[in-house]
Amino acid sequence: MRRTLLGLAGAVALLLGLTAPALAFEPVNVVHTEKVQAGPYNLTVGFSTWPVKAMQSLDFTFAPEDGIADKKGTLTLVHGDKEMGDDPLARHPRKREVWGLDIQALPEPGTWTFKFAIDGPAGPATGELKNLQVMEQPGPPMGLSWAISTIPLFGLIALIVIAWRRTRTPARD
Repeated sequence: MRRTLLGLAGAVALLLGLTAPALAFEPVNVVHTEKVQAGPYNLTVGFSTWPVKAMQSLDFTFAPEDGIADKKGTLTLVHGDKEMGDDPLARHPRKREVWGLDIQALPEPGTWTFKFAIDGPAGPATGELKNLQVMEQPGPPMGLSWAISTIPLFGLIALIVIAWRRTRTPARD
């Protein structure tokens, strides 16, 4: 009986220990919104960081005025002449009452367009958020960042080679 209780207590402790990190994620903080009219649907596009910068992770939320319960939709990201695919709109993982993208980054600066296709009780409709200006990537260039971040790796490799050479046993004649 005692072993069973200890096993049960251990399982409960493990369960609580694993759920604690999931509770640590902060809610989505929308700091800027844009309105999009997609046929009869009013859609609010929310951004967790404003202004948007290339290669900077942020949350996007897409909230129809009367909820997402009876609707489905797709999102197409367009940069210049390049379309980044038709992705179905899914619930945001941390803000379940709206559609959204969690921790996404737009790869290039420039002018972007978000195209929406929504199908709901009022029928299918499309809408666009045009002229979304994405600024240059913050911080140093990506190549320089990677070069600086690999310095400790090269130091570790040098340390291992030096230690290996010093601790080798000399060959016997």
